[in-house]
Amino acid sequence: MKRLCEIFRSSRKPETYLYVDRARGLEDVPEELLQQFGEPVPVMVLLLGPDRKLARANAADVLAKIEQQGFYLQMPPTEAELLRRERADG
Repeated sequence: MKRLCEIFRSSRKPETYLYVDRARGLEDVPEELLQQFGEPVPVMVLLLGPDRKLARANAADVLAKIEQQGFYLQMPPTEAELLRRERADG
């Protein structure tokens, strides 16, 4: 299953992103989350399929969350993830 997704960056929390179905926009995102997220800043629109390579998320997981709850919230990387990334690059 493929879905046209829009990705928004948080204006308050660095490296925090919301993935939503482009046709529905932000209407399924809870108001409380939007208040914490800050002003959603559009980043890109992409056709997302389960086999698509994403930098910090599994595309199949993103699609499943959008199907279940209407959005996928990508949080900043943890210290452990940053260490793994640094070792892989080094």
